Order: sequence, then C-alpha cells, then structure tokens
Amino acid sequence: MGAETHTAIDLQPIVTDVLNTIERDREREIIARRFGLFDRKETLEQIGELLGITRERVRQLEKAIMIRLKMAVEDNMPQVAGIEKQLIRQLHDLGRVAKIDELGKVTTATNNERDRAHLAFLAELAPRLAVVEENDRYHHSVGIAEQHDEAGITKLVDTIVDTIKTHGEPISIDDLHQKLDLEHPQHVRALASVSKQLASLKDKWGLAKWPTVNPKNIRDKIYVILQENGKPMHFSGIAKAIKDSDFRRKDVTTQAIHNELIKDGRFVLIGRGIYALKDWGYNKGTVADIITDVLKKEGGPLHRDEIVRRVMKHRQVKETTILLNLQGKQVFKRVAKATYALTD
Repeated sequence: MGAETHTAIDLQPIVTDVLNTIERDREREIIARRFGLFDRKETLEQIGELLGITRERVRQLEKAIMIRLKMAVEDNMPQVAGIEKQLIRQLHDLGRVAKIDELGKVTTATNNERDRAHLAFLAELAPRLAVVEENDRYHHSVGIAEQHDEAGITKLVDTIVDTIKTHGEPISIDDLHQKLDLEHPQHVRALASVSKQLASLKDKWGLAKWPTVNPKNIRDKIYVILQENGKPMHFSGIAKAIKDSDFRRKDVTTQAIHNELIKDGRFVLIGRGIYALKDWGYNKGTVADIITDVLKKEGGPLHRDEIVRRVMKHRQVKETTILLNLQGKQVFKRVAKATYALTD
C-alpha cells in the first residue's frame, strides 16, 4: 500500500487499552498529561503542581511507567504490534523516517493534535520504532529502528546539514544524494525533513536562514521569483508570480511589491517598471550614469551605435532615450560624426 492511499487507523481504542493496563490513577494521569493524550501536553512542573509532587518525582514515575508499558507491549499487546507493523510499512514508503505530522497524514483520519499525540505515544512503546524527540534542532519524528536508532538518525541529519553548509547554496536532493553515503534519494529527503535547520523550496534544499529556500518577507519572495525566472521582470509580473507560487503567505498587493523593489538594494530598475537582480551584474543609476560607465570603461570615444548597444545590455529602454541623454547632457560631448566622449 503506497503512501498516497491508505486506510486510516483509529488509534484511540488502542491508546485506551494501553492506559487501562496502568493500575494506579496517578500514574495513568501522568502518562496521559505528558503525552497530551486527552488534552494539551503538560510539563513536568505543571503535572507536579497538580499532583502535589516534585518535578523530579514526576520524571522518575514517567520513566518507570514507560519501562513497564514497553515490557507489557512486548509480552502481550498484539494490537500495538499490529499498529507498529502498519507504521513500519508507511515509513518504508516515506523514506524510513518521517516527522510525526507527515506520518499522521498517511495513518490517521484527521491528523489533528490528538491523533498526533496518540501516534507519538504508541511509537514510543513500539520496540521496532525509533523516536526523535523534538528540540531546537529536530522535529518530532519516527524512524525504523532496524535502520537507525535515535542517535543514528540525528547523526545522519547533522551530516546532511553540514554537507549543505559546505556546499554553500541550495541543492537538489539528487545532487545531495551524490555527496552522501546513503542508498536512496528518498531517504536523504526524509532525513533532511527531520532537521529544523533546513528548509526547501521546489525540492531545492538549503539552510532555513537562506531566503532562497525559506523566503520570510516580500523582498525575499521577490528575489526568489526573479532568480527562478532568470531574467528581468515587470513589477506587475512579479506580483502575479508570487500570487501563483507555492509560498505560504502570498496575499500581497502589487503596490507593496513595487515599494519593496524600490527600497531593496538587491533589485535594480532597468526600464519602465522592469527590475533585475544586482547579482546579474546590473548597477543602479540613470541612463546617463550607464553611458558614463560605458565611456569610462572604453577609455575614449565611441560611436553612438556602439554606445546604444552596450547600454542596452544594462537597461531596457528605447534607443531614442539613450540618444537624447547623449545629446542633452553636458557630461558628454560629440568629438566626431556620431561619435561621443566624456567631457573633460
């Protein structure tokens, strides 16, 4: 059964069966609250305050209860073993490891917060699954223990992050796969998804702080659109491309986009409402400024046709606009027929 089509698993009855094996109400309460099985997840401190015990005592009890539950699962809980088997099958399809929310999409009916809490709890109990706890570096994830334990998963994730850092720019999964000792690109993609330090856009992966893969504001999104287009665009075309994109937040006005283009030094106005990236070799300035640069680089006079040709590489303007600047600015002088130089 593929990851796209699946039969939703009702986890609630299985979670209830597991909890019912815990004899003491207080211990059952601790596990339910720590995993958020019926309401939001709670901290050790919150549970300690509720039960009138210390944070450390809650931690000790949780650890002891989970050990007992894992032993019970291995001895006589076939329903958990059945869920484990289904999760392993889905994980094979997903690349052998997956974030809890991604795994929830292909195993539960609604993939809501409660479903994900039940899924995380049962995964924690299943001996053939490895769970990566959520922290500042990793998303809450589940992998196939036969392939890698938690430490093995996080070590591979860190290797992928370091490889991308060394590469220095966004990279496709196929190219990333070529740099790593992993057997399949899908496994690379799955591991990369576990990291909170990485982000992707159109399957190009990079550091989450890079705007080219994780654009967070209008200016970054403009940059990505221009870079993907590979040539200058009118600001209205940029606005339409953003609205048609896969960006998470794309409901911005054309005027707002035009304002950001004007303010950001990465973008250069090269024609009427037409913008290019400074990275492409364009510089800010008027048509007269570009003519001046052309003549300075030449170091002497140039025929007007050659001046027009060179300026047109940097600005999308009419030929008459360039000629009017040549004839109307005191910084230029005609030194021969149709030939101009800079005024001394």
